[in-house]
Amino acid sequence: MSREQRPRRERRTARGLNQLPWRTYRNPYSPIQAVTADQLEAIHNASLRILEELGIEFLDDEARAILKQQGAEVQADGTRVRLPRELVLSHVAKAPREFTLHARNPEHNLTFGANHINFGSVASAPNVSDLDRGRRPGNFSDYCDLLKLVQTFNVIQFTGGYPVEPADLPPSTRHLDAHYAAITLTDKIWHPYSLGRERIEDAIEMICIARGIDKAQLAKEPSVFSIVNSNSPLRLDIPMLQGLMAMARHGQPVVLTPFTLSGAMAPATVAGALAQQNAEALAGIAFIQMVNPGVPCVYGGFTSNVDMKTGAPAFGTPEYTRAAMVGGQLARRYGLPYRSSNACAANAVDAQAAYESEMSLWGAVMGHANLILHGAGWMEGGLVASFEKLVVDVELIQSMAEFLQPLVVDEDTLGFEAMKEVGPGGHFFGAQHTLARYEKAFYSPLLSDWRNFENWRLAGALDTAQRANQIWKQALADFTAPALDPAIDEALKDFVARRKEAGGVKAA
Repeated sequence: MSREQRPRRERRTARGLNQLPWRTYRNPYSPIQAVTADQLEAIHNASLRILEELGIEFLDDEARAILKQQGAEVQADGTRVRLPRELVLSHVAKAPREFTLHARNPEHNLTFGANHINFGSVASAPNVSDLDRGRRPGNFSDYCDLLKLVQTFNVIQFTGGYPVEPADLPPSTRHLDAHYAAITLTDKIWHPYSLGRERIEDAIEMICIARGIDKAQLAKEPSVFSIVNSNSPLRLDIPMLQGLMAMARHGQPVVLTPFTLSGAMAPATVAGALAQQNAEALAGIAFIQMVNPGVPCVYGGFTSNVDMKTGAPAFGTPEYTRAAMVGGQLARRYGLPYRSSNACAANAVDAQAAYESEMSLWGAVMGHANLILHGAGWMEGGLVASFEKLVVDVELIQSMAEFLQPLVVDEDTLGFEAMKEVGPGGHFFGAQHTLARYEKAFYSPLLSDWRNFENWRLAGALDTAQRANQIWKQALADFTAPALDPAIDEALKDFVARRKEAGGVKAA
């Protein structure tokens, strides 16, 4: 009996948590077309006009030299680069439509592109919170605990960078400890930060050690990805560009993601913000292909709006959801895998956190995102990684994952014989059709409480956040690290020790 054929209850009892099994997902639904074909072309043409007439700043000298060699117009005494549309589109066309990332555990390999959809954890939060200890600066202990939850919950398919920044570690060597923890506490895909060449080069060495391969094989079997955010409006900075070039030269995919907040770092219209997002994304992706033609890359969309009263970022808004869907249309126009996010602006694990995340997830899923970053744990517009919110998001993603499963319609599921057995005015609780399915007929939640009021009150009247608090604690108590060859572990420790002795990343 295959894994997919086993009764759902058997598959949900791993680690004592009522969760879905590990599996990969495809989106069976047609993507929503949030704008017409003519409107999409208007955004496309506006983006190319931005790059041709206004240009974009590349702050790194080597990057500008490559762009000039490829035919871009580089400002003689500055950093502005203007890109002819033919140059942009010819290079963007070299990017593959689909690629696979290879995890330390091959069962956790993931494919990006087409209708594949993959959910990751929160990334890069400077703070962390839970109901017991409150809000606090990011630290290595919490970072490791969040990695353990990523490994535990099957529906979180990859680690989003550092789920929280381990700010109590020295900046020059922090990435070494963070990468070692990601490799040893999980066996899923993880990603380093494109903050200069050295951090990427260290990550490349460590993933090669972890997988027992050389760099030539790594180039053929990519294992890590990195996020590169343009500095909106219309700028790519030196650390991001250096990390981008290092990733591309090693054949590892870059997710080029503009951070375009309408009304702040982009025009105060969704159409204008999308035109700017598209210009920045196309410029970065074209440059990636100039560095290494054919290397995998991902079109990232992260356009939202600000609260015009305060200037604070807003997420999970109608504007955010529409922008996510249009971002998918743009990515598909260029034949590129697409990245979106599960984001909210809520300050507490409450109804706002849930409905804003639900809006974000619908935009990502129906926009046909292939990579959904910040899928579990994001709070406060990305300023906090929340333990309770991570569990809430696991429930949201599990529900979405079940929604993605094809509906079976056949003679058996249509239930004619059951209706014949019950007849008019009866009930189906005792019907043979029901008895054969009652354990696995419907989605069984991890977090939701479906008891009636009296039984819920007798059980302690716990709200969603309180139940989530119990679940993540149980998950950590039950955690067992994935197996790792002791020789590989020693080799990783030796590499980390040598790099620390050498001082880690040199100060800029």
